[in-house]
Amino acid sequence: MNDALPDHRRLGRELGLFDTDPLMGAGLPYWLPDGAVVRHTLEEYIREAERRAGYRHVYSPALGKRELYEISGHWGHYRDDMYPAMQVGADEVVLRPSLCPHHALIYRSRSHSYRELPLRIAELGSMHRAELSGVLGGLTRVRAIQLNDAHIFCTLDQAVEEARAALELIARAYADLGIEAVRHRLSLPGEGGKYVADPELWRRATALLREVLDESGIDYEEAEGEAAFYGPKIDVQIADPAGRESTLSTVQIDFHQPARFDLRYIGADGAKHRPVMVHRSIIGSVERAVAHLIEAHRGAFPAWLAPVQVVVLPVAQEQVEQAVAVVRQAVELGLRAELAGPADGSLGARIRGVRLVPYQAVVGAREAAEGLAAVRLRDGRRPGELPVPELLRRIADRVAARGTALWE
Repeated sequence: MNDALPDHRRLGRELGLFDTDPLMGAGLPYWLPDGAVVRHTLEEYIREAERRAGYRHVYSPALGKRELYEISGHWGHYRDDMYPAMQVGADEVVLRPSLCPHHALIYRSRSHSYRELPLRIAELGSMHRAELSGVLGGLTRVRAIQLNDAHIFCTLDQAVEEARAALELIARAYADLGIEAVRHRLSLPGEGGKYVADPELWRRATALLREVLDESGIDYEEAEGEAAFYGPKIDVQIADPAGRESTLSTVQIDFHQPARFDLRYIGADGAKHRPVMVHRSIIGSVERAVAHLIEAHRGAFPAWLAPVQVVVLPVAQEQVEQAVAVVRQAVELGLRAELAGPADGSLGARIRGVRLVPYQAVVGAREAAEGLAAVRLRDGRRPGELPVPELLRRIADRVAARGTALWE
C-alpha cells in the first residue's frame, strides 16, 4: 500500500483504537478504550436511528443447531464460509454466519395479524465467518463480526416502501458520519450452483428492487454473481483511499426464507398469508464501518463520534484547578473531556499532541480569573474567548446535532 494513503491498520494502532494478538488469533481484533468509545457511540447512534424509524430491538444467540441453517439454506449454499458444526450432547451446533434465520424464528414464535405489519426487528448481533487467513486484514475482513442487521416482515404491497425507507436511513447515516457512497449496485445471480434454484423468486425480487431504486432516483449498476444465495440485493459501495471498493450497506427483498420457515400472518380476510422479508443493514459490520471511518477522516472523527471531544489545556500550574473544574462541567454535560496539563509538556507541544481532538479550551491566568476559555478548533479556527458555560453548551449542541460541522 502507498504509505501516503491512510491505512486504518496503522492509524488504528497509532491512535490506540484496536490491536490484535496471535494468542487470540488472526481476524479477531480487540478494541482498546478509545476504539471502544467509537464503536459504542456508533452502535448507540444506529440503535437510536432505528428506534425513531419504528424498529424494535431484539437479542439472539450466536449459536444455532445445524438444522436451523439447513432450513434457511445456509448449510447447503454457504457451508464453505461457516465454521464446522460442534457436537454438544445430542445436538450439532454451529456459530451463525447470519442473523436472518434467528429473526425468522423470532417472528414465527408468535402469531401476527396484518395490522401489525410492517414488523421491523433490529439487532446489533455477532456472527462468524470462516475467512481464510490470506484475506484477513485489520477490521475490514474479520472472523467475528458485529453486524448491524434488521429484518422487516411485511405484506407484498409494503415491501417497496420499506426498502426505499431503508435506503433513506442509509443516506442519512452516511451524511452524519461524513462518508460517501461511490455507487449503488443491484447485485444479481451469476453462473454456478450457489444460488437457490427458483427463477420466479429471482424475477419477482429483482423487479421490486429495480422499482425501489427507480423510485428513489438513484443511479445504479447491475452486477452478476454478487447476489446473496437466496435473492438479489442492493449494495451500497464505498471505496478506500486506494480506490478499492467494498460493500458497507445492503437492502434485500426475500421471498425464500419466509417460505422455508413457513412464516404466516392473518390477513384482513381471516386467511393465512406469506409475509415478505426485507433485509437491511445501515452500516453493515461495525468493524468495516469503523475501518472506513478511520481512513475517511484520517483519525479526525466527527465531533460526536470522537473518543475525546474536548481537551482543556491550562497554560500553567496555577490554572490547573480551574481547568479541572471545566473538565468536570463538560463531563456533566455528557461530553468526553480530558485535561492536558503542564506536566505533559509545553503548551505548544500539548496542542500538537491533541490535534485530532475537535475542541481545545485553553485556560490562562486571565481566563481563569474571569471564567473564560480560549477556544481552538481542530481545523485551525479560533472562535475566541467564551464564558465556559456558553462554550460547553455550544459544543454539546454541535455534538447532539451529529454531522461533521465543528461550529455554528
